[in-house]
Amino acid sequence: METGSVLMDIEKIQKVLPHAYPFLLIDKVVGAEEGPNPPKRQGRKIHAIKCVTFNEPHFQGHFPVRSLMPGVLLIETIAQAGGLAYFLHDEGVGELMIASVLGAKFRKPVVPGDQLNIHVEVTRERKTMIVLSGYIEVDGEKVCEAEVMAFARSYPGSN
Repeated sequence: METGSVLMDIEKIQKVLPHAYPFLLIDKVVGAEEGPNPPKRQGRKIHAIKCVTFNEPHFQGHFPVRSLMPGVLLIETIAQAGGLAYFLHDEGVGELMIASVLGAKFRKPVVPGDQLNIHVEVTRERKTMIVLSGYIEVDGEKVCEAEVMAFARSYPGSN
């Protein structure tokens, strides 16, 4: 996997994903790898980063005594990184709509100050339905993993 430098910064990410603050949950992409049969997307992998900060709106209520990033947002983070993998070479915006989540496991709380290392692979692709397998690490420890099935739709030339 090509890693080290920033492959996609926030400006490029915003050209691919339709999300905006406060729901854009990826800060940068630092690694990407094609699958075994390009241009097919199956097997494509991505390594993205999200820096968790205290000023994110969900921390005001989840939970006020001990700030924890909600598990549903960790799943959304995996889905957004998967969207970046899926639409890696497309021109324009693409969107994923989550259809199901399988095998979600939350192993450790995510708190302000954590840097999320998000690793996602497009494991299946069939017409507009895709399956993403992903996990998130903080300081080398897995904090979340899940398989996300989603509908994928691109809007070529929308940017």
